[in-house]
Amino acid sequence: MISPRDGVDRDNVILVHWHDLGRHLACYGADGVDSPVLDALAGDGIRFTDAHATAPLCSPARGSLFTGRYPHRNGLVGLAHHGFEYFPDVRTLPALLGGAGYRSALFGMQHESADPATLGFDAVDVSDSRCDYVVEQSQDWLRRHVADDRPFFMTAGFFETHRPYPADEYTPADTSGIAVPGFLPDTADVRDDLAGLHGSITKADAAVGRLLDTVAELGLDRSTWIVFVTDHGLAFPRAKSTLYAEGTGVALIMRPPTRRGLEPRVYEDLFSGVDLTPTLLELLDVGIPESIDGDSHADAILDDDGGGSVRTEVFTEKTYHDAFDPIRAVRTKEYSYIENYAARPALLLPLDVADSLSARSLDQQDLQRDRRRVELYDLRSDPHERNNLADDPSCAGIRSAMAASLARWRADTGDDLPDEATGTAIAQAFMDAFHAKAAQVATEEEVLPSRRPQGARRELAGEVTSGDR
Repeated sequence: MISPRDGVDRDNVILVHWHDLGRHLACYGADGVDSPVLDALAGDGIRFTDAHATAPLCSPARGSLFTGRYPHRNGLVGLAHHGFEYFPDVRTLPALLGGAGYRSALFGMQHESADPATLGFDAVDVSDSRCDYVVEQSQDWLRRHVADDRPFFMTAGFFETHRPYPADEYTPADTSGIAVPGFLPDTADVRDDLAGLHGSITKADAAVGRLLDTVAELGLDRSTWIVFVTDHGLAFPRAKSTLYAEGTGVALIMRPPTRRGLEPRVYEDLFSGVDLTPTLLELLDVGIPESIDGDSHADAILDDDGGGSVRTEVFTEKTYHDAFDPIRAVRTKEYSYIENYAARPALLLPLDVADSLSARSLDQQDLQRDRRRVELYDLRSDPHERNNLADDPSCAGIRSAMAASLARWRADTGDDLPDEATGTAIAQAFMDAFHAKAAQVATEEEVLPSRRPQGARRELAGEVTSGDR
C-alpha cells in the first residue's frame, strides 16, 4: 500500500455529489433502480452503509460536507437562497486544500452561498447544474489540466436527482418494475413519482460513467480518489426534512487511487457528514484544523482489515426549512433518539414534497396529529422508525442515556436555538420574501429556486464563471 508520505505525488480528488437521493441505488438494495455505473463504482471501491447527513435539507447538509462543521457551527442552519451564509471564520475544503498547493474547480451544483465565488475554488462554473453540462465541463477541465504538476480537487455537482423529473429530460421507469420503499405507501401515485426519480437516476448514472471514462483515458485513476456522495434523503414524505434514517441516510462511495493498492470492501461503521472534510484532508496528508467538528476515518479506510470503529454515534439537526422546525437527534447502530422542541404536526412537509404525487397518498389526519416531544426507536426491529418507545418503561435507561449524550453534544458545540417567537419570525420573513418573488415568476418558470438548474435562476448569484478554467 502506498501513501503520500512515501514520497509519491499527492493524490487528487474528484467529488461527485447528487441531490435528494439518500441511498436509493441498486448497490444499496433499492430494487428497480438502473444505476450500473455507481453499482460498479461501489464494487470497485469502499461502500459506506451507515453514512448520515448532519441535516435533512440541502444547504445545511452540504455545508457540513465542505467544512467539517455542524450547521449551527458554520452558519448554514437554513437554505442559502433564504439568506443563510457561512460564518466569516469558516474555511471550506477547497480553501484548505488550496493552502496545501491544490488547484480546485467547481462545476455545476452548489447550494452553500449566495456568492459561489467565495467558496474557495480557483475555478467556478455554476451556470448550469444538469449532469450533461457538468460532465462536459469537467471532462474539458481535466483534459486541459492533466499535465499540471499540482494536485487537484474537482467537484461535479449534479442537479439530478432533485425534483421535478420532467419526462422530456428523464425517461420514466416502468412502474411495474419498481419496488416501493417500506416507508412509503404502495399506491399508483407513489409508483408514478418513483418512476420519474428512477429516470433521473439512470440519466445521471450514465453521465458519471462518461466522467469516469475520461479519468481512465487520462490515466488519472492511478492517482485520484473518486468520491460519490448524496446530500440527504429522498424528496419524498417521511424522508427529506425529517431526522429519520430516510431523511439523513446518504450514499457514500470512495474509490481509492489504484496506486494505493486497497481492496474493495463494505464500510459498515457510522459516518457523519462532518467527517468527510477531515477524512479527505488526512488521506491527502493535509493538516486538520482544530475548528473542525468531524472525525477522520482515514486510518480505518487505509487499513485493509478495516481497523477499529471511529464513532459510535452520529448527531443530526434541523432548524429551518420552509418553517422554523427545531429538532435534534442522536443515532447509534441500535437506536435513534429524537427531540422535537416546538409543537408541530407529525409530518411537516417541505414545499417541494408537499406538492408531489406521493403526498396525495398520505393520510391527512395522520399528518396533522400532534408530534411527540421525544421519539425513541429500536433500529434492529424497527428500521423505518414507526414504533415510538420513548414511554416504554423497559427502554427508560436507553432513553436517559441517549438524552444525556444529545445534551452533552449540544453543550459542547454551543447549540443554542432561538425561542419560538424569534425562530418563527425569522422563518416568516424569508417565506414572505419567497412568496413576493414567486408572485412575479413567469408561468413557465419553476417557482421554487431549488427546482431551477441554472445558476442565474437559483437566486444564488448569477451565472458565475470565474477562475483558471
